[in-house]
Amino acid sequence: MPSPKFLLPEQTPLVWDVPGLVAGVDEAGRGPLAGPVVAAAVILDHPSRIRGLADSKVLTALQRERLHDQIMERALCCAIGVATVEEIDAVNILQATMLAMRRAVEGLRLRPVKVLVDGNRLPTLDVLAEAIVKGDALVPSISAASILAKVHRDRLCLALDRQYPHYGFARHKGYGTAEHLAALRQHGASEHHRRSFAPVAQVHLAARSPLPLPVPALLPIDDPLLRPVIPPRRRREPRAVRTE
Repeated sequence: MPSPKFLLPEQTPLVWDVPGLVAGVDEAGRGPLAGPVVAAAVILDHPSRIRGLADSKVLTALQRERLHDQIMERALCCAIGVATVEEIDAVNILQATMLAMRRAVEGLRLRPVKVLVDGNRLPTLDVLAEAIVKGDALVPSISAASILAKVHRDRLCLALDRQYPHYGFARHKGYGTAEHLAALRQHGASEHHRRSFAPVAQVHLAARSPLPLPVPALLPIDDPLLRPVIPPRRRREPRAVRTE
C-alpha cells in the first residue's frame, strides 16, 4: 500500500500542455543604437505547414521576405508589438522588449491557451507561458515570429534611411557598426537614437558642449577630480603689543 504522503495534493503533477491554440513570440532589435524594439506573436495553422521556417538570423533578406508573405497568408493569426525609443530610454531595453512582446500577444485576434517565448525571460501575460532558449530554431511558431519581427523592423529602418540617409540605416539597421558610429560622431544623434545606450549618450553629451572637452570633464560633477582644490587659509600670527 503506498504511503499516504504520495496522496498529498501539492505533489500531484501539473499538466502544462493543454489542448488549444499555441502562439510563438520573438523580438527583433534589442541590440541596435536606434529605432524601436519589435516583437511578433504568431499562431500557425498546423495543417498548412510553411517550409523553411528557421531563426531569422540564419536566413537571407530575400528568404525572410518570402517567408514573411507566406506566414501572413497562412497563419491563423499574427500580431506585431512595438516599444518606442522613448520607452526604451525610460524603462531600459529589457523591460521595453517585454512590453513589446506583451503588446504582440494582446494584439492577437485569437486567444491562445499557451504562449511560447524565445529566450529565458517571460513578459507579464494573463495566459500560460513558457520560455524556450533558442526557441527560434526549435519551435516553428517562434521561428515565424522571429521572421515577422525582423522583417517589420528592417522595413522601419528603410523608412528611417529615406528620412536620414546620412546615417546609413538601410545597411546597418541601426546596429553599432563602424559606419554608424562615424556618422554619429559627424552628425550627432537623431530623435530616433537611443540615448540610454552608451555610444549615443557619449556623442550626445559631447555635442552639447561648445568646445571639445577633456575626458575628466565628462565625469560626474561630484567626482573628486573635479572638485576645486582650495588651499588652506594661513593663520595670521597676532601682532606683538608694544608696552613702551
